[in-house]
Amino acid sequence: MIKSHKQLTSTLWVSAALALTLGVVSPQQASAQSESLHSSMVVASAGQSAKIESSVRLRTAPSVNSNVLKYLQKGEIVSILEVTNSYFYKVQSASGDVGYVSSGSQYISLTSAGSKPAKPAPTPTPTPAPVVPNPSNAVERVISAGMGYLGTPYEFGSSRNNTNTFDCSDFIRQIFMDAGVVKLPADSRQQGDWVKQNSTVVKDISGLKRGDLMFFMSYRGNSASAYAGVNKSTERITHVAIYLGDNKVLHTYSVASGGVRVDNLSASWMNRFLYGGSVIR
Repeated sequence: MIKSHKQLTSTLWVSAALALTLGVVSPQQASAQSESLHSSMVVASAGQSAKIESSVRLRTAPSVNSNVLKYLQKGEIVSILEVTNSYFYKVQSASGDVGYVSSGSQYISLTSAGSKPAKPAPTPTPTPAPVVPNPSNAVERVISAGMGYLGTPYEFGSSRNNTNTFDCSDFIRQIFMDAGVVKLPADSRQQGDWVKQNSTVVKDISGLKRGDLMFFMSYRGNSASAYAGVNKSTERITHVAIYLGDNKVLHTYSVASGGVRVDNLSASWMNRFLYGGSVIR
C-alpha cells in the first residue's frame, strides 16, 4: 500500500513537471498542484462542514489569479458547497460569504467526513432599518463610538469577534453595534446592498448627511480622467466610510495609513465615490 502510494505521488510529480515544461499549465497552477501533493488525499463532498486551519484567502473563482473577497481565519467553520477541482473547494462561511478556498490540508480540514451532508448555511436576512426616536442623537452616538477607536490598527479580513484590529467594513459594523443602533452585515458590499434595500441612495456627495455611509470603488488614480467613462452603477464596492460632514470621513483603509482615522475627502476619494445613504431614519 505504501509502495503504491509512493508510485502514485511520483507519477503526479512527473506529470505536473512535464505539463509545466510544455506550457500546458501555468506556474501558478503548478504551484497549486505541488501544494495539493503535500496535503493529505482526503476527498470531500458537498454538504460537509470543514474547519479553517490557518488564514486563507476566500476567492471569487477557483484560481490563484482571481480576486480576494476576504480572509478566512483559523478556527472558522465553513460549509463545503462544491468540490470544484483538485485544488479548490467552493465554501460558504458562517457569515454567509460564498467563494473558493484552497483544498490543501494546511488550510482546511474536514470536520464531518462520512456524515450525512449538512444543509448549507442560509443567506443572512438583512436586519431592518432602525427607526429611532431621536435620529440625530443616535448618529452622534455612532460617531462618538467611532472616534473612540482612532488609531486602532488596520487588518484586511479582521476578526469580527474582537476590536483589536479592523478592516473598513468591520469598523463600520462595530460602531453601529456599540451605539446600540443596528447590526449591519459583515462586509462592505453587503452593507451597500443593505443601504439600497433600507434607505434612499444618494449619488451626489453634496446630498449626504452627517452619519451617512459612503461606498467607494477601487483606486485608479488621482485625476478625474482616470475614472472617465466608468459605469459606476456596475462597479464593485471596495471600501466603506462614515460621513462626518464638511467633506470629512471617519474610516480605516490600510496599514500604512495608521488604522482608524479622520480624512478630508480628497479628489481621489471623490472620484471613487459610488453612492451613500443613511442607516438611521
